[in-house]
Amino acid sequence: MADTVSHTLSEDKAPEGPKFVFNWVGRIGLAVIVFWAIVAIAGPFLAPHPPGEIVDWDYFGPVTSEFWMGTDYLGRDIFSRIIMGARYTVGIALAAVTLACTIGVLLGMIAAVAGGWFDMILSRLLDAFNGIPSLLFGLVVVAAVGSSIPILIMTLTAIYMPGSYRFARALAVNINTMDFVTVARARGEATPYLILREIFPNILGPVLADLGLRFVFIVLVLSGLSFLGLGVQPPNADWGALVRENIEGLSLGAPAVVFPSIAIASLTISVNMFIDNLPTLIRDRSE
Repeated sequence: MADTVSHTLSEDKAPEGPKFVFNWVGRIGLAVIVFWAIVAIAGPFLAPHPPGEIVDWDYFGPVTSEFWMGTDYLGRDIFSRIIMGARYTVGIALAAVTLACTIGVLLGMIAAVAGGWFDMILSRLLDAFNGIPSLLFGLVVVAAVGSSIPILIMTLTAIYMPGSYRFARALAVNINTMDFVTVARARGEATPYLILREIFPNILGPVLADLGLRFVFIVLVLSGLSFLGLGVQPPNADWGALVRENIEGLSLGAPAVVFPSIAIASLTISVNMFIDNLPTLIRDRSE
């Protein structure tokens, strides 16, 4: 009998760890995201030319072996400027979405647990603020106080924080009514414990998906502001500013306006491809 039990135990397999399963669409999206992240970090070391240096007297030059993406309206290397512009586009969008989602999710969970007048007043205030069109609000703020990287980050944070709050609060309200939260509250657990140990782990998956979508929206709004001349200012330039600078070359078929647009599209589409695969990842981790 002992031998049988020992043999049975020896055949039992150790429990498997979390499974990270990506389909090919998610893998492509993740690969493009990682690529642009590396470019944003290592941009100064990857650019073959200084981004502001005039390297060719042929403005709106074609693609050549020396200039892989042609030259812009002043004869500057577009490839170098896109590499350096990734730092501003990715960096500003990442900082803004991190702040917006961190503040919004934290306030949403606190409001759901606290309830009462705090939840009502905060929700009504942020609902009113959320009704202002995002691009219009960005235009007003940047035009009033000037355009700088800190101002852009704070403006984009203010635009997308209310939406993050509403999303997190809706999720937290549902979790807050479940039995395990009621039991924890009956044990006398404090609000920070309920938020960090009971509610946040159960809304993490949807929150990550929402963060990715808001990152895409912020990239598009930032590019729109830069296209209107109210984003990143010269001599620096993000991808939206590169499109604005070279828009006159569109009628000439110049690649200088096409490649920055492709960069914006590749980043936003790849994030969407990764986010579409994220629910599968969260489900496989929970099994």
